[in-house]
Amino acid sequence: MKTSLKEFRQYVAQVGEIDPIMIDVEKAEGIWVWDTDGKKYIDMLSGICVGNVGHRNQRIVEKVKQQLDKYMHIMVYGEFVQSPQLNYAKRLMSVLPNNFNQIFYVNSGSEAIEGAIKAARLYNNRHEVISFKNSYHGSTLGAVSLLSDEKLTQKFRPLIPMCNRIEFNNEDDLLKITEKTSCVVAETIQAGAGVILPKNDFLKKLKAKCQEVGALLIMDEIQTGFGRTGKLFGFMNYGFVPDILCIAKGMGAGMPIGAFVSSNEIMNKLNNHHPLIGHATTFGGHPISCVAALENLNIIIEENLMDEVEAKGEIYRTKLIHPQIKEVRGIGLFNCIELKHKENWQKALISCFEQGIITGTHLFNEGCLSIKPPLTITYDQINLSIEKILKALDALN
Repeated sequence: MKTSLKEFRQYVAQVGEIDPIMIDVEKAEGIWVWDTDGKKYIDMLSGICVGNVGHRNQRIVEKVKQQLDKYMHIMVYGEFVQSPQLNYAKRLMSVLPNNFNQIFYVNSGSEAIEGAIKAARLYNNRHEVISFKNSYHGSTLGAVSLLSDEKLTQKFRPLIPMCNRIEFNNEDDLLKITEKTSCVVAETIQAGAGVILPKNDFLKKLKAKCQEVGALLIMDEIQTGFGRTGKLFGFMNYGFVPDILCIAKGMGAGMPIGAFVSSNEIMNKLNNHHPLIGHATTFGGHPISCVAALENLNIIIEENLMDEVEAKGEIYRTKLIHPQIKEVRGIGLFNCIELKHKENWQKALISCFEQGIITGTHLFNEGCLSIKPPLTITYDQINLSIEKILKALDALN
């Protein structure tokens, strides 16, 4: 049954300008999304790195149904012991470095960033927060305060004070991290900038500088987590361990959930405060989302989904050759196509949709198209998607 586009726009607030193409979704399964006309699309966004194990993975659907027959929301402030929360926490800690031994559940990546910054400030009693130019960490006021783009922040001022920015991969800028710095918030790979990878051990040097001055390193793995880069988390590719880990998106495989993870030492500073002074959430660690998250993690590990992620990504990086393409870059299945003529980005998006490819651009680099399909994509499906993308780009000539 078709949804009225006019009513949709009237009643449902949009996150930004409405795109010229809107898919009226009928269903989704695996890498595919179908509209109400029966046309199917390959999802090269994975719901923005949410559906790492594919849309409606049946193992997850079954676990969600089982939990629905037991209970849904109860209470998350500690009055009730809920096994879905504990089971996920124990499983996650079993595959993380030893300094991660406590999780704080929230509902989204933005909330994870907010909670991590609070924990850092309480831990070292400092105030300065440093982030990177062209990084994006969410839309709450604290997360917006980390943005470098004046066009995106000016209407929301005054922002949180003492938030400063440095350049990614600029080693000289690491000198701006001092004894006044409470924490540095960084993406392992800059997503909004157009999939910018760290160079020359930059992240190891960043961690060393934070350690030297007593600042905490908060890694935003909200898009790069859960096998997307070929490792469970992006930082595992680069030989260092952060102090606080922020996760969401691919954590719940389609169910809303996020979290930040750290050591007992750091988290206890947050725990020892009244909820209204520390951090609190009504729905964080929702049992339905937790059972989905646990099964998602089990699928990634038990079905060895990470084993072929880099090989699959390399196919895109080597086979996507076209006069309209300047470069294809990334790691694992976290990639982008940088167009030779960036002004063609909107035409390219429309052409991809017409060919049955769902993709998108990057916040600070619109001339880059996302190549981030579910990790479950097959080699035949990869080749089909490449064929469709190249055909879409032919229309730009």
